[in-house]
Amino acid sequence: MTKGRSIRLFLVDGTPGGIITAEIMNWTGHVMTAPRSRLPDLVRRPEAGRTGIYILSGTDGGYKPTIYVGETDSVGKRLAQHNKDDAKEFWEQTCIVTSKDQNLTKAHVRYLESRLIQIAAGAGRARLANSTAPDVPMLPEADLSDMEVFIDQLRVVLPVLGLDLLKEQTIRSPNLPPSQPDTPADTLLSQKDTPLLLPIAGGLPPLAAQGLLTAQDADPPAPATCPLFELTSPKHDLSAAALEVDGEFVVLAGSQAQPSWIGVPTNSYRPLHQRLIEEGVLVADNAGGPLRFSRDYAFSKPSAASAVILGRQDNGRVSWRIKGSKTTYAQWQDGQITDPATQGDEE
Repeated sequence: MTKGRSIRLFLVDGTPGGIITAEIMNWTGHVMTAPRSRLPDLVRRPEAGRTGIYILSGTDGGYKPTIYVGETDSVGKRLAQHNKDDAKEFWEQTCIVTSKDQNLTKAHVRYLESRLIQIAAGAGRARLANSTAPDVPMLPEADLSDMEVFIDQLRVVLPVLGLDLLKEQTIRSPNLPPSQPDTPADTLLSQKDTPLLLPIAGGLPPLAAQGLLTAQDADPPAPATCPLFELTSPKHDLSAAALEVDGEFVVLAGSQAQPSWIGVPTNSYRPLHQRLIEEGVLVADNAGGPLRFSRDYAFSKPSAASAVILGRQDNGRVSWRIKGSKTTYAQWQDGQITDPATQGDEE
């Protein structure tokens, strides 16, 4: 059973569009966000004078947000320098991460910068504006452990503040190996459904690379109860498999999709279909044949996934069915909702 978490958010000027601070009880980290328009106020904050990391985010005309991750001994001074940089035109929102006890050293933030870039690149949820990816620096064993715990806390805090860049899209399951992207979807669908296991996002931390941690040492994630969903189109010889994970609908590697958009040209999902081709998520194995998902890919909802797969508008809540049954996604979801009246009677 998952445990609840408490995050303390403070609206510095009383408005949700201003400076916001975020903290977790018994965590030394301190996170602060603000729109770029509030940069003059942000750099005057005492936290901006500390050693830390920062994330610049915004849009750059694409479907993904653009981010830049950096580290510095004085966050405020570095942000002032970036504000004069024409290459940061995409920058709309600022996030700075420091320590309440001021124990983050230069070595620590260099490690955090490198790991965040590494994880964000692997997750593929944002376009990285960093021109280089610095090597992960060596740290003493205790410091490495502390920094990985620090990153785990950032995985919780950042999405709450609208920065969902560290969430890995790849999932693992004993009988559903997305690590083998050449596995066709019909093979995945023929395998026995098993509890889903989530991975360590971004791979094992550098502790393993230094011989201080092995895969066996890592605590296994708790199983989830989501069934395996399938979508088939005999007419177009398509088959796909998916799981719902953390509120996202994840189509598994090996699933198939239409090679071209066959629906209404103005449909909002047509650009997404094209973008997944351009990014190498959808690849062609045979000319004229179905495209294949080269890796697991997280969609916002079942209908987005089915539209991309079928190449046209589709109600994914009806098209996706639990593997081996006629139960639709909508019926399954309805079954998960407890009738408030019944719940009241039980109490």
